[in-house]
Formats: sequence, structure tokens, C-alpha cells
Amino acid sequence: MKNVRQTNINIHRDSWVEINLENIAYNMQAIRKNTPKDKKLLAVVKADAYGHGSVMIAPTLLASGADMLGVASIDEGVDLRQAKINCDILVLGAVPVWAVESAVNADLIIAIFSKEHLAACKQAFERTGKRPKVHVKLDTGMNRIGVAADVAADFINEVRKADYLDFGGVFTHLANAENRTKTQIQIDRWNSVISKIDTTGLLLHILNTAGAMCYDVPNSNMYRAGIGIYGLYPDLPEDGEIRKPELKPVMSLKARIVNIHEAHDGEGISYGHTFTAHGNRKIATVPLGYADGVPRGLSNKICGGLNGKNVSQVGNITMDQMMFDITGVDANLGDIITLLDEKHSIDNWAKILGTINYELTCRLKVRLPRVYTR
Repeated sequence: MKNVRQTNINIHRDSWVEINLENIAYNMQAIRKNTPKDKKLLAVVKADAYGHGSVMIAPTLLASGADMLGVASIDEGVDLRQAKINCDILVLGAVPVWAVESAVNADLIIAIFSKEHLAACKQAFERTGKRPKVHVKLDTGMNRIGVAADVAADFINEVRKADYLDFGGVFTHLANAENRTKTQIQIDRWNSVISKIDTTGLLLHILNTAGAMCYDVPNSNMYRAGIGIYGLYPDLPEDGEIRKPELKPVMSLKARIVNIHEAHDGEGISYGHTFTAHGNRKIATVPLGYADGVPRGLSNKICGGLNGKNVSQVGNITMDQMMFDITGVDANLGDIITLLDEKHSIDNWAKILGTINYELTCRLKVRLPRVYTR
């Protein structure tokens, strides 16, 4: 029997995203089994858990093997705190210096990598009496944020001596986990820094989902699991050993038919008439469009599932609606067309668009209600 929970927003729409919590738990446990027993596991739930709903899935992740959670911003961390999520939460992104005190008050761990961060942390301590919890972020080759590897040891030693800080870890991020040569350069820089500091009591994390499947880094004691939690795989190297756990898809995208009509031979469908009916065609409309996160670039290029048959999306995807050619399929108003599931993968969408699955799951969160099943 299927148990269902639904977020209390936008519940009067005939389109929705389904999140399978049982598969979330399965994937987390599979990743946990693929992680050495002596290493902790951080589950990344930034961008509202890649569009899956961080508040709703966090309890499942924590019950299934996650030791802590990772978010991108203070606001994301505060959302979890307001939902009574009490585990350690690391803000992986850059925190504005003027917001450090807010992070302290929310009991969040922040990433620091500059003198300005140190000054802001000291001020926050003086104002609150609480030592800011921090991890130092290294830039080993991503060239995004972090203290440069060649000066990182000195910065970390300064952090270690600061009695106004609760120093808990050091981390970096792999830019090219799918490229073993470039990744080894980052690992070498990481090892060089770690060899120069006192690591007592610190969490050391460099490997993300792809990294954990492909590399062994002795100077680390925590992995960060991201896209794998959601049943999707990152880009991986084409050579060498890969420890690839079996994952199950988590997200489905569905919409009910709100109109069925006949388009006659030669008639165009939707804006610009990018699809023309050849012979009379039965057309179904569903209330789902690019404002919901289905990219317009998928127009005329994807299929959905309807009553056991594949049906082609036709015409330009509009802001709020799209059409399918359901000629030859026995269907009625209210029947469900499934755009994403095990048979209709978001990886196919990504291939069509020349992007990554991460981007597309994150898009599907603007105004679609979430239904959680187990």
C-alpha cells in the first residue's frame, strides 16, 4: 500500500512531482555501504535537496545513515532548523560577513576562507558569547571559493589558535572528478596542505558523490553524498576502478489531462506552429510548462507515459501548459501522463539539452506541489 504525504502548497493543480522516500532511504543506505566504516557521511540537501524538498527528506536521510547535512546558504540551514532538524548542518557556500551572527544563532557550521571571515566571527563571538562553528574551505583547483592551497596551512594554523572559534573541519571540492589526471592534481594539493597542519579532531572532506566512487584519499574521514542520494549518477571516469552502487530513481513528474481535442490535417500546434498535424491527430493538454521547470528547449523532443503507451509531446512547451499527441491511445480527461519516471529519465532530458541532471531536478521546484510516497 502506498502512503502519501503532501506539502500544503499549490494543491489545486493537476500537475505535481512525486518523491519516493523509500528509494531515498535505499540510496542513502547503498551509499553508506559503499563508504568505508571509518568515514562519516554528509548528505547534501542544498537547493531544496536538488529540488526534492530538503525539509521533507532530511529525516529519512538521517535515519538512513547520514551523519550531517550540507546546504548552500544560511537561509537553507535556517529552514531546516525551523523544521526541528537538529543535526550538524554545514553551510558549504560563502557566507556574507554581515550574516555570520545569524549562522551562530541558528547553530550552523559555516565555511570560512578569509581574514574578513575571521574578523566577522570574532565580532559574532563578542556579541553572542557563542563560538562560531567553522570549517575551512580550501581552493585546490575549482577556482570558485576557498583559501588558496599555497597559503592554506598558515590560515588553518591561525584558525586553530583562535579561541573564539569552534574549529571542526577542512574541506575542498573536486572540479573534474571524471578526469583522473586533473583530480590527482587536486588530491596532491590537498595532501600537501593536510600534511602541514594538526588534524586532531577535524573532519576532513574532499570527495563528493563521483569522487567517492572513484578515488581513495587517506587524508580524509568524511564523504559528501549529493546527486547519488536522488538516484542519479554524476559524470564518471571512463578508466580505472569505479565503485558504483546500485541506485533507484526518486523523482517522478506527472500531470492530468485537462483537455482532449482533435487537430485536423495541416493544423499547427502551440506557439509558432512548430508541430503540424499530418492527418487528424488526437491532442491532449496538461497543465505543466516552462514556468514549472520543464525547459522550453525540450519542445517536440520528449515522450510521456499514458495508460501503458508512450505519447509524444508536440508543439512548443508554453509557460503553463503543453500538449501531447495521444492518437490511438484510449484516454479520458483526468488520466495521468507521466513525464519522468524509471522509463522516462531526466538523464535523457539532460542529453537533449546538453546539460546535467542536477540542473533539471533543481528547476522542478518553482510552483509544483510535492507528493511524498513510501
